Amino acid sequence: MWFNRQKQSPAINASTDSYQSILASLYSNGIDLSMQELLQYQSKSRLIDLVGKKNIQGKQSGNYLSRSKGRGMEFDEVRHYQSGDDVRAIDWRVTARTGTTHTKLFREEIERPVLIATDLSQNMCFGSKLLFKAVQAGHLAALVAWHAKSRGDRIGGLVFCDEQHIELKPRSRKAGVLHYLHALTTLNNQKKPTANAAQTVSLDPEVPCSQEGNKAENQSVTGRQKSHYFDEHCARLRYLAKPGSLVYLITDGQALSDEKNCPHALRHLSQISQHCELVVCLISDPLEQELPQSTRKLAVTITDGFNRQQLTLGDKKTAEQYQQQARKQAEKLQLLLQATGARIVHFSAGNSLEQQLKYSGVSL
Repeated sequence: MWFNRQKQSPAINASTDSYQSILASLYSNGIDLSMQELLQYQSKSRLIDLVGKKNIQGKQSGNYLSRSKGRGMEFDEVRHYQSGDDVRAIDWRVTARTGTTHTKLFREEIERPVLIATDLSQNMCFGSKLLFKAVQAGHLAALVAWHAKSRGDRIGGLVFCDEQHIELKPRSRKAGVLHYLHALTTLNNQKKPTANAAQTVSLDPEVPCSQEGNKAENQSVTGRQKSHYFDEHCARLRYLAKPGSLVYLITDGQALSDEKNCPHALRHLSQISQHCELVVCLISDPLEQELPQSTRKLAVTITDGFNRQQLTLGDKKTAEQYQQQARKQAEKLQLLLQATGARIVHFSAGNSLEQQLKYSGVSL
C-alpha cells in the first residue's frame, strides 16, 4: 500500500494476495468505512469482554455489580441480624433452621454506559500494510459497541476529526449501535481529498513529488496554523462521561506530541479516569515502528504533506536509529497516558482485529 513497484517477486505477490483475501473477508478496501464491514462485528462481539475492572461509583440501576452491599436485585450473602437492619430482609428459613435471626444482603446493581471516542483525524488517514489507522479505529469502535449492546449497555460517545465532531448521547439497544456506526461512516467518508494525497512516497530521490503533493503541502500549512482541537474533543468527552461510565478513547496518540495542547488533553483524561474506567486504545502502523526490510539499498523520499524526509531502506544503521526513535516516542506516550490513570491497549493497523485478539494476546 505504501508504494508500488513494477516488478515484484513471487513472495511479494503472495503477500499481496494474502492481504487482499483478508480485506475481502473484512468487506473493506482498507481506506473507507462502510456499514457492511461494521455490521459484521456483531457476530464477533465475543472476542472481547467488557467486565468492569474498576470499582464503579455511580448510583444508577443496571446490570453490573458494585462492591458496596445494600438492597438490590442480586443476592449476595446471609449474616446474623444486626441492630438497624431492615426487618423485610430477614431470612426466615435460615432463622428457623438455626434458631438465630439472620438477614439477607443484596449486592446493588449499577448501570454502566459505554462511551466510545473515535479519532478520525488526518493523522489516522495512513496505512502501509493492511488498513488505514482510521479504518482500524472504526472496526474497534464497532466491536466494542456491539459487545456493549449484547450486555444491555447504553452506547454513546464522540466521533471526531481535526475540526469536526459528532456527539452521541448514550442510547440503549440496537439503535444506539447503529447511530454510532452511522456517525463513523459519515465523518470518515467526508475526509478531504488532501488527507490521502498528503502521504506520498517517491522511489527516486531525484524525482520530486507530484504537483498534487505540493498543493497538499500548502493546504496542510494552513491547517497547521489553526489551533489543535484534540484537547477540545477530550473536554467534550469529559462532559459526556458521567460517573461510573466505561470510556474508550481510540486514537494513535500523535496529538499528544503537541507540547502546547498536550497538558490540557491529559488533564481532561485524568479527570475522566477519576470517576470512570478509562481505556485508551492506541492504533499504530507497522511503518511507524520500523522500516520495511530490503535486500538492497533503496533511497525513498517520504512526505506527510508538510515535511519531507529521505530514508535509505536496506541500511542497518538507519533502520536501528529509526526503530530506537520510534521506541522512545512510544515509551514517552505510554508514560504520559499511564499518569492519567488510564488502561492502555495497543493495536496495529497491519493485522485484523480478530487475529490480534485471538492470537497476539491483546485483551480489552
